[in-house]
Amino acid sequence: MLQTFILIDEFHPTRSAASSEPSSPARTETIQGQNGLPDEILKDLGFRIYSTFNMKEISFIIPKADAVLLSVSPDRVADWRSRLLAQRSLPVFWWCDTHTFPSNECKMDGGIDGLIGPQMSPLEIHCALLLGVNHYFQRTEWQQEREQLLSKLEERKWVDQAKRILCEIKGISEAEAYDFLRKQAMNERKRMVDVATSIVKVYQILQDQNKGGRKR
Repeated sequence: MLQTFILIDEFHPTRSAASSEPSSPARTETIQGQNGLPDEILKDLGFRIYSTFNMKEISFIIPKADAVLLSVSPDRVADWRSRLLAQRSLPVFWWCDTHTFPSNECKMDGGIDGLIGPQMSPLEIHCALLLGVNHYFQRTEWQQEREQLLSKLEERKWVDQAKRILCEIKGISEAEAYDFLRKQAMNERKRMVDVATSIVKVYQILQDQNKGGRKR
C-alpha cells in the first residue's frame, strides 16, 4: 500500500502565486479545482509527502518512499524518471493539470505508471494509484523476464561459438562438443557459459597472434 511519495513539483511557485492572488470566490474555487497543490491534496488524503528537487536529498529520502509523483512538463518526465529510477525502482505517477499539460498537443511519456489530477475525487485518486501500482508490477515483471531472456540468448551465443570452435579443432560433432562443455563445467564447478566464454576468448587471442605472426 502506498504511504509515502517523493514529489517533484516544478510548478509549485506558479501554483502558490495563483492561489494567493485576490479574486472573486467563484474564480478562486475554479483555480483551486484546476490547479490545486499536489502536496496539499495528497496530504489531505493521508499520504506522507517529501517535496524536493535536490538529488542529494532524494538519495537520502528514496529508501523511505513508496512511489514518485512528477509534477513537471511532459518533456521533463523522461529525464526525471531516469534519474530517480537509476537510484531505485518505484512506481512513477504524473500530476496532470493545466500547468503540466497545458494543451492537447502535448505528448505523454510512455514510461509513467499512472496519472492523477486536482479535479479527481479522493476515490478516483485511490483507484488511479491502485491501477498505477498494478501497472508498475506488470511492467517490472516484464522487464525482468526480458532481461532473463536476453541473458539466456547471450549465454546461448557463447555456447554456440564454443561448440563451433571445438568442432573445428577437435573434429567432433556438435553433440559431442556440447557434452565436452558440460563435463568441463562440472569438473571445474563452473557454469557452462563461463567455460564456453573462456574457450572463445582464448581462441580469439590465438587467432590474433597467428594473424600478427603472418604479417611479420
